[in-house]
Amino acid sequence: MMKRTTSPACDQKRRSFIKLCGLVGLGTAGVAASVLPLDRAETLLFGKGEYKVSKTRLAMGSFLAITAFHPSRDLAEEALGLAFQEVDRLSRLLSRHDATTPVAHLNRTGSLSSAPPELLEVMHASLAYHRLTKGAFDITVQPLVDLFKERFAAGRKPSEAEISTLLPRVGSEKIHLAERAIHFQGEGMGVTLDGIAPGYIVDRVSALLTKLGVSNHLINCSGDIRTSGAAAKGEPWTVAIQDPKHQQAYPDVLRMGSGAISTSGSYEIYYDQERTFHHIVTPRTGHSPLLATSVTTTAPTVMAADALATGLMVMPPEEGVRLVANQLRCQCFIIGRDQRTMHTPGWSAAAA
Repeated sequence: MMKRTTSPACDQKRRSFIKLCGLVGLGTAGVAASVLPLDRAETLLFGKGEYKVSKTRLAMGSFLAITAFHPSRDLAEEALGLAFQEVDRLSRLLSRHDATTPVAHLNRTGSLSSAPPELLEVMHASLAYHRLTKGAFDITVQPLVDLFKERFAAGRKPSEAEISTLLPRVGSEKIHLAERAIHFQGEGMGVTLDGIAPGYIVDRVSALLTKLGVSNHLINCSGDIRTSGAAAKGEPWTVAIQDPKHQQAYPDVLRMGSGAISTSGSYEIYYDQERTFHHIVTPRTGHSPLLATSVTTTAPTVMAADALATGLMVMPPEEGVRLVANQLRCQCFIIGRDQRTMHTPGWSAAAA
């Protein structure tokens, strides 16, 4: 039986913060684990003629933080306000955590006749990454994720029979997309966009900030990070890969200009003390993958990095490295269960 020492709400906030710190922007983008209000804003004069403006909010069931550097405090603060309005708008379209969203309606009814274009874009991308990873990335594992949460909340593990019963509901090939319609071709199916939608939202918000004239910024949503321009005094953004054991021994550190990076790990959201059941599920078996504890990817977009990091957690590490090495402008860094690391040949060039 799982022993719970915190309330479900507090436990979710703690695990969401752990996921947020899967990639940590050192110095200018760091956040303290001991004090992280749900809605935090800060403006500081950071050198002559340069303001650091930052804001952290709850979004998509986790935390989203934006840090920007700009000569005009007012312009930067206004831009961040508009950025979070866009976060809220997109979350209302893509989140499964709110019963009023199109995704929640799709999961309840199995079809959606007039899907918003943003949802269709994410769904098409999800199916593309499903094909690219040969089924490792699969948004239809939602019934299994729900089973894990329900059974462990009741103090027991899901049985093999319960898992086997749900496996026929899994498979992105059973999603039919038309011009504006989405339809499940199997009973009891459901999707979770948690492994791709946060990256999509970060990309959209970054583009908006740049359009508003705030090109020097870092956005971090649950370890899905977009860096743009430069940090304080024109320095590169410094991003460290979180140690899965949380011993502050960063496995690697990158210095980034404009780029996209994402991490996914079994230490982020887990349901048992052994961490054999966590938020990532192998579609073929219905169990959580146990080959890696952390996968970090870089890609042209955060959405791509997000989906690849999730998919690679399911794949054998060697196979994942080969896959990413063949993708244009993509790299990966994997920490195995035995704490050994492996990475694509181009990864070293990006590390500080």
